[in-house]
Amino acid sequence: MRRVTPLFAIMMMCNQLNRSNIGYAESHLEADLGIGAAAYGLGAGIFFIAYFLFEVPSNLLMKRFGPKIWLSRICVSWGVVSACMLFAQGPISFYVLRFLLGMAEAGFVPAVLYYLARWLPNAHRGRANARYAVGALVAFSISGPLSGPLLRMDGTLGLRGWQWMFLVEGTMSVAIGLFAFFRLDSRIEDARWLTADEKRELTAAIDAEDAEHGNRRDDERRPLWSVLSDAKILLFVFVYFSVQMSIYANTFRLPSIVRNIKGTSDLTVGLLSSVPWVFAMVPMFLLARVGDRTGRRKPLLIGALVAAAVGSYLAAVTSPWLALAMLTIAAMGFKSISPVFWPIVQRTVHPMVIGVAIAVINSIANLGGFVAPYGFGIVKEQTGSTQWGLIGLAVFSLIAALASCLIRENDDRDSARPRGEESGKVAPGPPVTAVDISSNGS
Repeated sequence: MRRVTPLFAIMMMCNQLNRSNIGYAESHLEADLGIGAAAYGLGAGIFFIAYFLFEVPSNLLMKRFGPKIWLSRICVSWGVVSACMLFAQGPISFYVLRFLLGMAEAGFVPAVLYYLARWLPNAHRGRANARYAVGALVAFSISGPLSGPLLRMDGTLGLRGWQWMFLVEGTMSVAIGLFAFFRLDSRIEDARWLTADEKRELTAAIDAEDAEHGNRRDDERRPLWSVLSDAKILLFVFVYFSVQMSIYANTFRLPSIVRNIKGTSDLTVGLLSSVPWVFAMVPMFLLARVGDRTGRRKPLLIGALVAAAVGSYLAAVTSPWLALAMLTIAAMGFKSISPVFWPIVQRTVHPMVIGVAIAVINSIANLGGFVAPYGFGIVKEQTGSTQWGLIGLAVFSLIAALASCLIRENDDRDSARPRGEESGKVAPGPPVTAVDISSNGS
């Protein structure tokens, strides 16, 4: 927990920083390269097409080469591609580099989850996952204060400010990836910082859990089409798709919205753009804690979606300063959803198909990261404003809130329990399969 989890949090921070920093360079890319709003939206979203296509292949290669090499390779690769953004010459090269960035990043979160599953007993994995995932929130919070000063380096050594931003932030990832190679060990038996007894006991604990899961591996391999035809799964897909649209529309468009505030510079845009993400941390942890304590997560999910809808709508119809405040409310809504959404899925979907179900929900919903930025770009180019894009997000969030009312948050899971659980014994969770570890990220 102490040796590896903080490193994963830093890698996660770099991951989110390199995929979303184009939001601060949007106006510069338009001025220098002629990349308009629609082209920018397509480039921002095409990342997720590559991520969707290459996530599972990356996961399979990770198993072949080992997590030590593969995690380091992923981090170095996305750093190199991000740094190469300084060579972009126009829309086509912008699209190609964004696609390559998605290809490079694909498989990072699944590899981290796989690593933790091979090193930590199940009782410790939840805390480890939460600690490393904090890196994403930190990235959203510091990306503005970090990117703003770099953009002000315009003309230094003949490079534009946006070129310095991509170069420095990409180089950071390369350095972290190289450090990870020397810090990580693929297998427990390779760890020189564990004693022989610690290695033996830890290996025995994880092997015992794997043995308990063994009799359920074949049941997990349910055909994909049977899950796609399940109305409950499709409902979850729509709800989470709406959430991802809000997250990535704001990730890529928030800086351009903040620029509407009179008197802002690259530095102040960066600082102000971090405000919604900073304020979103508190309600995210609060809703997760309340949901865990009470078990009543459905009202929290609906309330968060309504907050996202109200905040997005009011941001579209108010002054720029008030719009920032309203977007903060929206972020407090949509960023708080994941900790209450996934436990609902795990509680209401049959344990024998939960791995496939999560894969389907997460993979399809993440395409909202393509739809929202691209749609925003088209709307802005046609209307000259982000107003209708924000209203569209509000409508999607409100419909998702209404759809969530149809979710049956099962308090009694007898009908969903595997054999042997009726006796009071708690059956082990689903095994770590290729489907499982490629479905929990993003």
